[in-house]
Amino acid sequence: MKNNAQDKDLLQFEEWLNSFLNFEKLPQKNMFWLDTMQHYCSLLGNVQNNCPSVHVAGSKGKGSVCAMISSILEEAGYKTGLYTSPHIITFLERISRNQKLLSKKVYKKSAVQLKECVQNELNSASQKEHRPITWFELVTLYAFLCFKNAKMDWAVYETGLGGRLDATNIINPKVCCIGPIELEHTEFLGDTVEKIAAEKAGIIKPDTPVFVQAQEKDSVRKVFIDRAKELNAPIYFVDEVCKSSIKYTSSHSFKQKSFMEVEIRSEFFKRPLKTTLRFTGDVQVNNAALAALAVKSILPDIDEKIIEKGLARASLPGRFELSRPPKKFKNCLSIIYDGAHTFNSISLTMQTVRELFADKIITLLFACAKDKDVNSIVPLFKNRVEKAFVTIPGLVKQSDLQKVEQAFVENKIEYSADSDFKAQIVNALTFASQTKSILLVTGSFYLVSEAKKLLNKNPGNPL
Repeated sequence: MKNNAQDKDLLQFEEWLNSFLNFEKLPQKNMFWLDTMQHYCSLLGNVQNNCPSVHVAGSKGKGSVCAMISSILEEAGYKTGLYTSPHIITFLERISRNQKLLSKKVYKKSAVQLKECVQNELNSASQKEHRPITWFELVTLYAFLCFKNAKMDWAVYETGLGGRLDATNIINPKVCCIGPIELEHTEFLGDTVEKIAAEKAGIIKPDTPVFVQAQEKDSVRKVFIDRAKELNAPIYFVDEVCKSSIKYTSSHSFKQKSFMEVEIRSEFFKRPLKTTLRFTGDVQVNNAALAALAVKSILPDIDEKIIEKGLARASLPGRFELSRPPKKFKNCLSIIYDGAHTFNSISLTMQTVRELFADKIITLLFACAKDKDVNSIVPLFKNRVEKAFVTIPGLVKQSDLQKVEQAFVENKIEYSADSDFKAQIVNALTFASQTKSILLVTGSFYLVSEAKKLLNKNPGNPL
């Protein structure tokens, strides 16, 4: 009964959170500044400083880097809070101990503290001085409280959008990490990669080391160098301080745990790091190097074996995640869940598919948000996908199914389209089972979420 009561409390808390503006679901301009976070953190005793932290920003790969850093710190014996987005099934996935949910007691206690603080403030006269708090800000505050109540030794925070004005940017990290920069969210972050880089550079703190991935343009590197110089922050570019190599391992089913053998060499390490990664794609060896360098900078005496083990155990849901299909569809070789939703990320996904499953038939389940460049994305599936099952990414994100269909027609890829995403998930899985192929679910984290919820084993699941 106690657990059921706590489950009900957490559901009610989630409903309360959902009553606030959720930028992820309803984007709006001019909604970013740190005053609100600073105000609420002061009311909560500056809870953001409850333990030392690591801050990670970038256009892509930041979730993987966070997961790797968290895994290394855990392997070193530290209780490590991990704050990432998006979530796949429940928003609690965003706030974890190295991707394992915290105790319900911690979640409940933190929810009570947050609601009490916010409701008291909403009822106060001073509230008129601040703009309304948003969903992401509330969830970030909730993460701070959860990590404090769980007595974490370290916390790793992924930025939500940008960096300079992101809700997470009130922490005082021991090290900052920045991934590759590309054009994204241009209506909010700027219409050039240099402007976007300036927003990401906003997480750099005075006298705090910052590690940056290789960048395509020297002008972007200069943005980071100039900002680091202003703040007297030591800056290191991964491609300058690291050399690495990669070798793919064969994989034929969801049972495979590791996909790549990597070696990372740097003067930061006493010897070359040699390990295997569950992550896939050439870019992930760079992410591993970034994570390893960041941890080595804050824990200079950490043993290289611990770094190797931490990297080997790191994973992230919905990022080339292999899963066993339901028994009813046992002839489907396996399901790949991958939330890739940009041209670059889906290019990497398809590259990995070719590397690991060169001799396998691929069935595609695809959906994307309305703002995605489907005319560039869909050609990536040519000559590799047996048949595509096209749908919408659930009911949260707006989509243009007709536009997606047209892209498949123009690229002469056999497809079936249906706006009933639940039916289309089953249709795709049925076809994958009949053809003894691999089902690739990609294009949207929302589609991945809907597929995983439908196919998740539970007593009420007809599959």
